[in-house]
Amino acid sequence: MPTEKITSSVESIEIEAEKVLKEARIKAAKILRKGDEDARKILLAKVSLDEVRAECEQIINKARKEANKELKEAKRKAVGIKASTSKKGGGITKRIVGIITGQS
Repeated sequence: MPTEKITSSVESIEIEAEKVLKEARIKAAKILRKGDEDARKILLAKVSLDEVRAECEQIINKARKEANKELKEAKRKAVGIKASTSKKGGGITKRIVGIITGQS
């Protein structure tokens, strides 16, 4: 496998990991925005302040849990991708060294 192809493969894996994290962050931001919008709607309604506060807290907590879940999943996927890259990189490095030293 040529060095350029190896480098390209590793770079594409890293790009995919970054994409997964970016998508998770975007989802988390959307979830939090939705929670804020729901909280604002509740505040505008004619309801007792205690009910509104309880509902706001509930929405915010739910949004944070969902956002954290998405981020954890994205980080888990990114770690897996990076681990896979490291394993492949080590084998490729040994192969290149073998070629250079004339062992392969």
